[in-house]
Amino acid sequence: MLTAKQNMIECMKAGGSPDRFVNQYEAIRLLPHPFMMTSPQPQKGQLNVVNAWGVTNSFPENTPGSFPVHTPDKIVVKDIENWRDYVKAPSLTFPQELWDQCKAIYDAVDGTKAFKAAFVAPGLFEQTHHLCEMVNALYYYVDYEDEMHDLIKYLTEWELKLAEGICEHLHPDMIFHHDDWGSHDSTFLSPTMFEDYFLDSYKEIYGYYKNHGVDYIVHHSDSYAATLVPDMIDMGIDVYQGCMKTNNVPELIKKYGDKISFMGVIENAFVDHEGWTDEECEKVVRETIDECGIHSFIPCIAQGGPGSVYPGVYLSLSSAIDKVNQERFGFTPEQQEAMRMPHEIMF
Repeated sequence: MLTAKQNMIECMKAGGSPDRFVNQYEAIRLLPHPFMMTSPQPQKGQLNVVNAWGVTNSFPENTPGSFPVHTPDKIVVKDIENWRDYVKAPSLTFPQELWDQCKAIYDAVDGTKAFKAAFVAPGLFEQTHHLCEMVNALYYYVDYEDEMHDLIKYLTEWELKLAEGICEHLHPDMIFHHDDWGSHDSTFLSPTMFEDYFLDSYKEIYGYYKNHGVDYIVHHSDSYAATLVPDMIDMGIDVYQGCMKTNNVPELIKKYGDKISFMGVIENAFVDHEGWTDEECEKVVRETIDECGIHSFIPCIAQGGPGSVYPGVYLSLSSAIDKVNQERFGFTPEQQEAMRMPHEIMF
């Protein structure tokens, strides 16, 4: 029986031989770095917390994560033509003791069972609308091309500096990188516009990681992004995590499964709600597995981390996947549990 990590590698590998369905985040342990630990972020229920970029975030109850507050007084970039007056990149110089604290967390992970995945968020697109406000940012992409190109270059240089510190001090074998590129049914930018603004920057960022010891890139975008999958492959992304059912993932697997894998399809809206039941979770799991298969696909809640809005949903989904693995491949839930790190609930 393969460990969870070995099984995920086989799932992602063209022509691989996974011995069971990968169970959500069982093979990925999301891990911090000093910037993540020092930039203030709201915990669930907290409102109006200002991070190191000057962005105000709130995390209301019954939501999957925090999001910027964009009342006029809280928008960071007041004038896109003079964005440099407002956007000040936080320092990435940290004391060795903080790096050592993070490294101890990485060292505690059993690397035979799980990837040591450095967690990076937000990404380039999200950071532009966090700083500018969503509608403003989309407008600026159309009417202020030079300013947005310059802003993205500035953010890219900062991310490369962050990548340098992560690789030098922590040596992860996976990067789990957030950047939502679409809504439920469409991308925010056309593929041509997206490529103009982001393709080269992400090739540089993800290329840096892969040239400095990182084996796999998982990119989270819980959205529709099917039209951007060729760009994801070009960027060096190994797993598109968060893919909504609207992406038609079975078709994407047929077309691109030898180059990239897909993780998600179980949308929060299907199961993660008041009054959820184990029976409902199992039904969605079985339907998802039957539609997408075992190769180049990881059944998973679509949100960008292990957990759920309503307590118990994530573990119910995991139990359902274990049950299917027992029925189809003969491995008991206890055997599967022994091959992975203990479940970690992040949200």
